[in-house]
Amino acid sequence: MSVKWLMAAIPALALAQTRLSLTDAINQALTANQLISAAAERVTVAEGMRRQADLLPNPRLVLQSENTRLFSPPPFVFWRDTDNFVYLQNTFETWGKRARRTELAQQAVDRAGLERELVRRQIAGGVAQGYWAAAGSRRLYSLFQENQRTFAQIIVYHESRVKEGAMAEADLLRVRLEADRLAIATNIAALEADRTRVQLLRVMGQTVFPELEFTEPVEKPDLDLPAMDVAGALERRPEARLARQAIQQAGAALRLQQVAGKPNVDAVFGYKRTAALDTLLGGVQLDLPLFNRNQGNVFAATAGIRAAERDRAAVEALIRAEVQAAWHDYEIRFRQIAISLQPLLEKARETARIANAAYREAGVDLLRLLDAERVRIEAEAQYYRYLVELRQSRVALDIAMGLEPR
Repeated sequence: MSVKWLMAAIPALALAQTRLSLTDAINQALTANQLISAAAERVTVAEGMRRQADLLPNPRLVLQSENTRLFSPPPFVFWRDTDNFVYLQNTFETWGKRARRTELAQQAVDRAGLERELVRRQIAGGVAQGYWAAAGSRRLYSLFQENQRTFAQIIVYHESRVKEGAMAEADLLRVRLEADRLAIATNIAALEADRTRVQLLRVMGQTVFPELEFTEPVEKPDLDLPAMDVAGALERRPEARLARQAIQQAGAALRLQQVAGKPNVDAVFGYKRTAALDTLLGGVQLDLPLFNRNQGNVFAATAGIRAAERDRAAVEALIRAEVQAAWHDYEIRFRQIAISLQPLLEKARETARIANAAYREAGVDLLRLLDAERVRIEAEAQYYRYLVELRQSRVALDIAMGLEPR
């Protein structure tokens, strides 16, 4: 199998590419993702419920007639012999029930808003992870392509030496074999680049899958080692804010249930006609809280506050653990890049350069040159794979600390 045949098997990238930055990818995902739209609609639902909770109860119009007789003497005259009522009845809520009901509904609005923010941050984090995976795969594919072009030049050089009789044909076969192996690795890298690109576009909520040009370089030295900010994470993370808001919501529910056990007052005022006499009607009605003072709902709401407090403690403990784990993971990768991988890559490149120069001067044999080139390619591939993992580790750290992913 020739190198040319393997290169032809590699999927050709489309000439027209869509430039995509990390910020653009996140913005497009937040615009197109239906989960964001669904979360926004839930905020609208909660707003409608809050508006409903703030409305006053409607008055009741009562039309009533009594003492109507049929088929009985003496002769019956409706307007003389019946009692007729026309009156309004209205319920006056006591103990601030309307305010407590509106407060609880507003807490639901706030909760829906925090849930929408949580969905947004989850989507942004997923897009950032996918972006660096796709950008890294694309950069690794380009790296293998560059190495293929280098080996193509080496093959041309050795073919000319074989023709001149300065080199055995078996050595040329070794070079071609190494080039074939590199072509297979390049093909695998192309497939991985295509898979991660499609996966990124799917996470972004796209329905078409164009070729992409990633404007954020994987090797761009813009990363640092931030301080571990657990307190800030507890303030910023939507999960922690949701847990604190759940306590406020449970408190509002308790206050509503406490006043719900207090009786309302129904006022009645209207007109009454009895025995052809026109009179006024008035009265007051209220429940006697002898048995049902809403004790069960108050007890349940009190337990709800305790449950929300336990949930907050659990969420905060989880956030502390996530921040520490993400920070230590990023710290190890950050230092390993600087201490181990960068020097290793420089040594591998220098060794390959020296071996190449020495080989052309007949100072070393072919196997040593191929071994040096193989180590250099593997070191470069490992370096870029680790850079992607470092980028994704930083995204995980940013998410853990409640920051915007980058």
